[in-house]
Amino acid sequence: MEFIRGLHNLKPRHRGCVATIGNFDGVHLGHQAVIGQLADEGQRLGLPAAIVLFEPQPQEFFQPDKAPPRLTRLREKLQALRRFAVDRVLCLRFDRAFAALAAEEFIRRILIEGLSVRYLVVGDDFRFGANRRGDFAMLQAAGGRHGFQVVNMHTVAIDGERVSSTRVRVALAAGDLAAAEKLLGRPYRMCGRVAQGDKRGRILGFPTANIHLHRQNTPLRGVFAVEVFGLKQEPLAGVANIGTRPTVAGTRTLLEVHLLGFNADIYGAYVHVNFLHRLRDEKRFASLDELKARIAQDVEEARAFFAKYHPHDSTQRRDNRKEILK
Repeated sequence: MEFIRGLHNLKPRHRGCVATIGNFDGVHLGHQAVIGQLADEGQRLGLPAAIVLFEPQPQEFFQPDKAPPRLTRLREKLQALRRFAVDRVLCLRFDRAFAALAAEEFIRRILIEGLSVRYLVVGDDFRFGANRRGDFAMLQAAGGRHGFQVVNMHTVAIDGERVSSTRVRVALAAGDLAAAEKLLGRPYRMCGRVAQGDKRGRILGFPTANIHLHRQNTPLRGVFAVEVFGLKQEPLAGVANIGTRPTVAGTRTLLEVHLLGFNADIYGAYVHVNFLHRLRDEKRFASLDELKARIAQDVEEARAFFAKYHPHDSTQRRDNRKEILK
């Protein structure tokens, strides 16, 4: 999959494709259906499949304080998209100049001159251009003039409701990780690099890997049973806390993972944390001794969860789980 950052990096060889436009936050089953729809047409026409997305996402630009928490940062989104039939991702910087771009200019510069789109998939409520003046009907009319087809996205429903990023966020906020996994087609995941912390977990007897989140807000908080990928031995079971650590007067939101049955130097490693089961809310304890006792209970509850958890694949995964349950 080729990543193209900015309209100025489009080359003549990028002209001619099938494309879709959107945030693709979470790359959930609805997004995956659109990618499948696009790939089918691309195969029929003998053209690459391209996704056009924006950084920051439009709502983050217009209402940074009110924008919903991201399910996936750009790097996480690209990692998820690589699993599917996507040939190219064009990432456009959404700034003041781009927000002021007239709808007709959006069509001309991006779809016609930039990508030479032959088949475009968008939602019938898709709006674009300055003052959101561009719509599905304008795209269809432009397609008629310039020789590209514009079609609706396929809708995917689960349990009678449309799959959406908003619905995934609601499930995560409620701690319903099973519902989120059902909508995503995989466990919810966060990724980041293990960084040096204050080593307070080690002092408490539960050393943690501190993982940079690089996000303003998170779609879930609390204490979770997790699996960690990206290390030589994987997956590794663990207990993760996402929050501000109120017992020690923390202010920044951090992701800390205590790996069960594992003790090695992993500073600098880039890891993937899959959230499998919610154990409890984060809370402020009266003392470090009370916090330590609660963490010990979290570890035992996580071990009990993993004792019953049936992994989807690999003998190695089963062997790793047996090891941490000893």
